[in-house]
Amino acid sequence: MSKAHVVTISDGAFHGKREDKSGQALVGLLSRADFEVDDPEVVPDEVERITEAVMTAVARGVDLVVTTGGTGLGPRDVTPQALSSLIDYEVQGLGEAMRRAGAATTPMAIISRSMAGVRDRTLIVSVPGSMNGAMESLEAVMPVVGHAIQLLHGETQHG
Repeated sequence: MSKAHVVTISDGAFHGKREDKSGQALVGLLSRADFEVDDPEVVPDEVERITEAVMTAVARGVDLVVTTGGTGLGPRDVTPQALSSLIDYEVQGLGEAMRRAGAATTPMAIISRSMAGVRDRTLIVSVPGSMNGAMESLEAVMPVVGHAIQLLHGETQHG
């Protein structure tokens, strides 16, 4: 069974001013997809805290880290900057697929800075903070996530 970790990036949720609905919804989606996943970790919109949360999960050997929040254009939206500094390489097609899926319901999806990348053997996927945006984005890429994890683990034989 693959292991996943969800990191909610939200000043409001971190300070108890807002319920973390997106993180909880993503945990549910991952559980239904047979991932072993704990409750979401909640951190503020700060590069250092985001980096620490993701790197700790990578060090634990999880197969997939999903971050939710901080992908917009606001001054506190720093998730892409944090992830760009720690990934070995970006997987651009996943970001494109997430924006394409979101654009089917709202034109605002095209300004999302959702992205995906790899650190060591861990796939990192960053989705928007809204529950609908988070779910649409992760659902859009779930059909290939299992295969991506297999490839990262060296299972490169194609049937």
